[in-house]
Amino acid sequence: MLAARPPAPPPDDAGPGPVSLEPSRVGRRTRRPAHVRTVLSEGRPDPVRIARFSIDGNVAFGAVEGDKPDELVLDIIKGIPFADFQLSGTKVPLSKVRLLPPVLPNKVVAYGRNYADHAKELGNEVPDVPFAFFKPSTSVIGPGDEIQYPSFSADVHHEAELAVVIGRMCREVPRERVKDVIFGYTCANDITARDVQKREKQWARAKGFDTSCPLGPWVETGLDLGTAADLTIQLTVNGEQRQLGRTSEMIHPIEDLIVNISEAMTLLPGDVILTGTPAGVGPLTVGDEVAVTIEGIGTLTNKVVKRG
Repeated sequence: MLAARPPAPPPDDAGPGPVSLEPSRVGRRTRRPAHVRTVLSEGRPDPVRIARFSIDGNVAFGAVEGDKPDELVLDIIKGIPFADFQLSGTKVPLSKVRLLPPVLPNKVVAYGRNYADHAKELGNEVPDVPFAFFKPSTSVIGPGDEIQYPSFSADVHHEAELAVVIGRMCREVPRERVKDVIFGYTCANDITARDVQKREKQWARAKGFDTSCPLGPWVETGLDLGTAADLTIQLTVNGEQRQLGRTSEMIHPIEDLIVNISEAMTLLPGDVILTGTPAGVGPLTVGDEVAVTIEGIGTLTNKVVKRG
């Protein structure tokens, strides 16, 4: 069942009826589905990077324009990016704003042990079916925000992950329609209190503590599923490479994960799916700067501090 959520989409895309299926164009940026397509002046291309930011005490979404890091600007969006919206034409330099988490998810659904080498490095069996857990919305922070080292752990690890952002309300999504419920992709770091995870045998505290889910720097909406299925993921700590893998190494691909969780519960616009981490996870210490870079998306950087 696919359904709309306010603000209402155009009439021809409302309700649980058919959604137009366009052939996937692997390796190319494609137009977003109609329910998240922008209304632009004639001759302007669809924006593909959507950021959430604050400036002068106000919070807004903006389309990221430009290619050179020092020259990026944000064209402020009228409305929210999960339905039709307009670009205001008011532009601000990215350097003048504070980037926030690109979305505020109702829930973060994460999948563990979805890369065989990572499962092996921790001595775990590879699951036959996708293995889901949750991170609360209070765990989410944005680019440049501080990861607070929890007082109840002495072994906190980094885990670089591709995050999928849901674009429309949906449930029981068939595999062939998964692409129609995806808004875009962003970088994530599934910060984990490894000692607590091992000791408590369940993951609520180990993976759900405050600041344990950095997301950002923005949502890349121009990647099709074929492209997202083979991206390089890299993580560095203080400039030293710790993790390097490709999304093609996933045991259960993105389609399977969304089918799996949507069988059980309704997904809402802005919900986030974490798809697992490649091998190379390891400890962080107070003072470390950790950066997740995903090909075609960008870099998410955070510093580790002692919880006050």
